[in-house]
Amino acid sequence: MVPWDKVGAMRKKNGPTLPWLNVGDPFPPVDQAWGLESEAPGLLAAGGQLDVSTLRDAYSHGIFPWFSDGQPILWWSPDPRMVLEVENFRLHHSLRKTLRHFSKTPGCEIRFDSAFAQVIHQCSISPRYGSNGTWIVPAMEQAYIDFYRAGYAHSVETWIDGELVGGLYCVALGKAVFGESMFSKRSNMSKIALAALTCFCRAHAIQRVDCQQNTRHLASMGAAEMSRCSFLETCASARQDAAPAWHFDALYWRELLPARHADK
Repeated sequence: MVPWDKVGAMRKKNGPTLPWLNVGDPFPPVDQAWGLESEAPGLLAAGGQLDVSTLRDAYSHGIFPWFSDGQPILWWSPDPRMVLEVENFRLHHSLRKTLRHFSKTPGCEIRFDSAFAQVIHQCSISPRYGSNGTWIVPAMEQAYIDFYRAGYAHSVETWIDGELVGGLYCVALGKAVFGESMFSKRSNMSKIALAALTCFCRAHAIQRVDCQQNTRHLASMGAAEMSRCSFLETCASARQDAAPAWHFDALYWRELLPARHADK
């Protein structure tokens, strides 16, 4: 995360002044975001608000908020964009064994949207992969709870014997899915949630999940960079498709665990 005072100092260095959004202002074109040569590549604007309509407009244009305590709302649209093509999800041998055990064990289950507020709160107190500290400040947490209540955000939850032990939350517009953050209370439980989301996406012909920014963790699971232009084209098409019902069926595990494959 780039400190706001440093962002302010960089405004002259990076050419055009960083746009400041008043409530109700439209977002600037994403090609005005700071480039890779800057210290904050992808930074597009500051200000505005985190209400449902603004968030929906932002995600519709490939823009997302990311800021920390003491900063105004910062809006980003990086180029390139990190994206997980669900057909490329890497189920490594150790995770495959863990997933097989989880899928067959009574008391282990995946739930969607049964504890969204708990999931985002757990994410808010857990460091993001590839980042120092958390970025889900209280205003962000409440904004996404409102977004969830409006039907645009979802949680994928890993439960063991009635205890929430891992999960993730995401944004979905039609069949355009944008991953946000994950947490684990036990080893591999966020990865189990991501595997469940992958199975759900495959079962409903959702081709990709936006991962926003490149991290080693995401790359190890099959995510790769895509140009912003291509990303926006795919999103524009996917969000026109009818949204599936966000519900997990244990049969979806077949997308990653074909019955003919025995444990090794």
